[in-house]
Amino acid sequence: MKQAQKAMEQMQQIEAELAETRVEGTAGGGMVRVEATGTGVFESVTIDPQVVDPEDIELLQDLVVSAFRDAAEKSAQLKAERMKELTGGL
Repeated sequence: MKQAQKAMEQMQQIEAELAETRVEGTAGGGMVRVEATGTGVFESVTIDPQVVDPEDIELLQDLVVSAFRDAAEKSAQLKAERMKELTGGL
């Protein structure tokens, strides 16, 4: 029972650390950047004005989606790595 409680406390600590950790997803060579927490909460989007072309909105939309996906993947990977530490790779 004590081991389960200790594991639960460690999991809560990892979740708190992940909430404070930031990852960045990028697209278009960094022209679109998305910042998210290690728990997958998106915090900000930065778009370089050079990529804003009223004649090619689809490109900008694709870049934003790609940056979000990149940030989500990095967040998930970070979380998986931290949980693997907790479980010892089980």
